[in-house]
Amino acid sequence: MRAKLPDETGFVVRDGVRLSYEIYGSGPETLIFVPPWSIVHSRVYKAQLPYFSRRYRCITYDGRGNGKSDRPQEVAAYSLENYVADVLAVMEATATDSAVFVGLSFGGMLISVLAAHHPERVRAAVLVGTSASIGPSHPHTTIENFRDKKSSVEGWDKFNRDYWMTSYPDFAEFFVRNIFSEPHSTKQIEDAVGWAGETTGEVLARTVEARPMMPAFDISEAMYRKIRCPILMIHGDDDHIQPYARAQAVASVTGAELVTIAGGGHNPLGRIPAKANTLIADFLSRRLPAATSTWKAAQPRRGKKVLYLSSPIGLGHGRRDIAVARQLRLLHPGVQVDWLAQDPVSRLLDAAGERLHPLSSRLVSESQHIELEAGEHDLHCFQALRRMDEVLIANFMTFQEAIDEGGYDLVIADEAWDVDHYWHEHPELKKAKLAWFTDFVGFVPMPTGGEVEEFLTTDYNAEMIAHVEGSPGVRDRAIFVGGPADILPRSFGKDLPEMGDWIARHFDFSGYIMGEHPQAWGSRAELRQRLGYRPDERVCIVTVGGSSVGLPLIRRILQSYPIVRRRLPELRIVVVTGPRIDSRSLVAPAGVEVRAFVPDLDRHLAVCDLALVQGGLTTCMELTAAGTPFLYFPLKNHFEQNFHVAHRLDRYGAGQRMDYETATPEIIADAMIAALRSPVAFAPVEADGAQRAARMIAELL
Repeated sequence: MRAKLPDETGFVVRDGVRLSYEIYGSGPETLIFVPPWSIVHSRVYKAQLPYFSRRYRCITYDGRGNGKSDRPQEVAAYSLENYVADVLAVMEATATDSAVFVGLSFGGMLISVLAAHHPERVRAAVLVGTSASIGPSHPHTTIENFRDKKSSVEGWDKFNRDYWMTSYPDFAEFFVRNIFSEPHSTKQIEDAVGWAGETTGEVLARTVEARPMMPAFDISEAMYRKIRCPILMIHGDDDHIQPYARAQAVASVTGAELVTIAGGGHNPLGRIPAKANTLIADFLSRRLPAATSTWKAAQPRRGKKVLYLSSPIGLGHGRRDIAVARQLRLLHPGVQVDWLAQDPVSRLLDAAGERLHPLSSRLVSESQHIELEAGEHDLHCFQALRRMDEVLIANFMTFQEAIDEGGYDLVIADEAWDVDHYWHEHPELKKAKLAWFTDFVGFVPMPTGGEVEEFLTTDYNAEMIAHVEGSPGVRDRAIFVGGPADILPRSFGKDLPEMGDWIARHFDFSGYIMGEHPQAWGSRAELRQRLGYRPDERVCIVTVGGSSVGLPLIRRILQSYPIVRRRLPELRIVVVTGPRIDSRSLVAPAGVEVRAFVPDLDRHLAVCDLALVQGGLTTCMELTAAGTPFLYFPLKNHFEQNFHVAHRLDRYGAGQRMDYETATPEIIADAMIAALRSPVAFAPVEADGAQRAARMIAELL
């Protein structure tokens, strides 16, 4: 899912070539993101646009040769002169007199030409992994190497015209892997290989063949000496595409600020976007303060302040987090708790009288992303999380803004994976203590993913382990919601430690955390009466979480209702769709109630006679604590539900696992009848998890 869609799109035609451009935001200052070499297109800036378009008018365009722009057939069409003229044409088409320019690789070269020869157009320049006409280059990318006839092709010999004509996909993958020389770059590589597949070897060959065509303007060292605008350069010292020494040469001549990324590759904007975004924002606030006056300084502190982040994937997170916050207030009565949260958790917080941080309105919907990723009762959770990277960096930058401005003492993060990831990558961004919550640790490959997914999950787990062990001070307190026996008995992957051993060394255990434990609600009969249920009816609640991925399951269950009703006339079914399913899309049989949102759903689950749910942990554990019989249908390809949750429920002896693919309405009806008639003997669930967690967190205040 895109984290930000353009406000305006268009084409400009110059010299018969159509160039596609997009405009985001409407700030008083314009930022133009200049495309790099045509092996990729403007989506390369996907981690920057959602953030900067809040304060600036941001323009991107696809360079000739890729994306939505044309791919001219003549070599001369790809001359440096034409590329520079394209930038000016986009400026004219978008009524942009001058702008701040951001350019990756070849985009940095184009910006340098503009800044020297059209200085009135360039307010400031950000050059990332820049190419240049001065300083050393890599010998393997010379025009001579490109034109050589080779008997065998290995390594950088793949930068060769003949090879591109026959084996372009292999070259593209090789080149992209050298762009991202840093470990754990699988998603960035996957993205860029996909973008490279939108052009051809023939097109790229023309861009290289055009290099010897000298432009009418000077591009010697003297050109760089003419540049007078403020310049920020960001360059990795392990850049395999543009040598770090080239950045040093440009910085020496222009007087630019050069930020060196230790161990960094060619594209910091994609590989370390939180750091890159922060560097650019800081540069602009210092060098163009009038254009960035909306960046606020931290507010003075008034008592202890906590920023609480609650995962929007499932309302159970919200209920347990509210319970922890209430216990924390008992230990620190004057503490102020602000919530950075999104729908549907924000509805729960509002009903509980909690205070929502105003920046919550800027968060990109993670639930919507999950819905777009889902199929029929199928959610490949691991891959969905990987593909949520654009959403997560956008939401992290909103979080970081809240931290920078809010003067918070503590962040409590319930599975806020973006915060944990980016603060570990860039500990210098951390400006408050961090209490980290999770009820599972470790990605697990699904069998359908084969060796590729096994490699990817192992790589992601290895990165997480390296983060925690390399920067142990980022998490001031890490809390596993459960006990040691709840940890999946397997390793994190090939050559990685066992989950149980590693988690025990790096986490404290709170026991399970309930929103409220059913034992606090008094008599079941009285609660049942207060909620409107009669003693002579058997109540079944169907609930599938806060996203529409549960719609096929609801429909399947509704097909089973007439079968069960014939055998149990006293059966009453209540379907809780969640806020993201339109109840009008359901054809509910007579006698079935449909509700969109029930803020006290945990109480209803505690007094019903049977529940039918997905495999989400919080709902299943609420049912376990209440002793309510339930059938659960783990989503296909959802590693957490199929492994972590199933292991925990087996330990408690709770619930009956169902296979959606084989669960016909008749099978579901039989399972419902059997569950209603079978005695329940679940292991007890601890009632003091919220208090224990709050005491751990209170020590940080």
